[in-house]
Amino acid sequence: MKIYFIRIVLVLLMTCLSTNIQSKGIPDFFWMKQVGAVSYPAQQTVYNVTDYGAKGDAICMNTRAIQKAIDEAEQAGGGMVVFSPGIYLTGSLFVGNNVNLHISKGVTLVASQDIVDYKKIDTRIAGIEMEWPSALINIIGKKNAAISGDGVIDGRGKIFWDKYWNMRKDYEMKGLRWIVDYDCERPRGILIAESENVTVRDIVLYQPGFWSLHVLYSKHITIDGIIISNNIEGHGPSTDGIDIDSSEYVLVQNSNINCNDDNFCLKAGRDSDGLRVNRPCQYVVIRDCIAGSGGGMFTCGSETSGGIRNIVAYRMKGIGTKCGLRFKSTCQRGGVIENIYLYDIEMVEVARPIVVDLNWNPAYSTSKLPEGYDIKKLPAHWLKMLEPVSLAQGTPVFRNISLDKVTASNAQSCINVVGIAGSRIENFVFHSVCLKGDKAGKIVWAKDWRLNDVRIEASNDLILECNENVVIP
Repeated sequence: MKIYFIRIVLVLLMTCLSTNIQSKGIPDFFWMKQVGAVSYPAQQTVYNVTDYGAKGDAICMNTRAIQKAIDEAEQAGGGMVVFSPGIYLTGSLFVGNNVNLHISKGVTLVASQDIVDYKKIDTRIAGIEMEWPSALINIIGKKNAAISGDGVIDGRGKIFWDKYWNMRKDYEMKGLRWIVDYDCERPRGILIAESENVTVRDIVLYQPGFWSLHVLYSKHITIDGIIISNNIEGHGPSTDGIDIDSSEYVLVQNSNINCNDDNFCLKAGRDSDGLRVNRPCQYVVIRDCIAGSGGGMFTCGSETSGGIRNIVAYRMKGIGTKCGLRFKSTCQRGGVIENIYLYDIEMVEVARPIVVDLNWNPAYSTSKLPEGYDIKKLPAHWLKMLEPVSLAQGTPVFRNISLDKVTASNAQSCINVVGIAGSRIENFVFHSVCLKGDKAGKIVWAKDWRLNDVRIEASNDLILECNENVVIP
């Protein structure tokens, strides 16, 4: 008989090829030595934006003055753009080659709340290539650039959050939940796109209108020592922390994120458009980071179309995060998610420490046009979202994922793994995993799991359904 009010201990032991799984410690793959920026803007001429007419009075619009300083630094071959102490109101800025935009202590960049102050650009938003407002700070098509300093970037995003919530009520009534995120234009905090050798270091970023820091189609990127805090003035929808999107050789370290969606997130495109682009997210190291409030401390997906592979995360801590180690996709996304190594992960009061969901958020993930719309008059991004994906193309694959030295305490539900009939969750390897929570959870549609020294303390038994070679002795 199951015990529901007294904690029981489930000890999961399984061997593969008659050999115990051994802890390997921090992985040491050859590619790990190649992640991050390999160059940094040299200390050259200093360009103070005050000399170009910028005023740190929190009132005057400074976009042109700051941009002029950046442009002159780039034209001169590089330099450091600095600010006298103050609060600088600005719209979108574009950092150039060999330029370090240095925001020192005592300086705050305050974002305009007027969407017209964000130049529209061709970009990718939530997995779809489309025209969209630029971010507050942009590094696009550049090399050897940086954003540094321990000053503050304040996105003042609440006006855009309110706009979204109001639009979403209207769109949901019309059966258009799947497109509202794309129709509601909101600026990101920082965008690094199609760039190489870029560093973001030590800055503090508050409440952007949309994603906080988006790394897109880029390589050799370092994000070091930053703080992101989006839990100011309410619940900011889709205010992800760091999104690494179809990029490679990325290093994220020593960073702390509190947000209202996924904290450290890996992405690779959505549905037919993501499959067309077909660019993976790969060769990424995330280490020595903390996640507070948010949707997922470490997340793969839901945009998985180009594939996510060769990822290492270690010495991470989640405190009060909704989900801990999170993998999500749908049968429209496609893509292969593989070779993910998670080591030395601690989760405290994380509601759902381990989550795999291949049918994530159907209302958002499934694009269906209601009656009464003329398809010939729809915007281009609507048509992209509505383009069908075959089951063969759209079925994602999750495999070869290793969890070593992972702990969770005060969870609500320890393990929640749900694959689909055509795509089992394959070859997860657990070693030295201890999860403590109210409920054990479930594993459904999994295959070839190897479990050693795995301990679940919960008030009920782990639910196992439709699995193959997932043995609980």
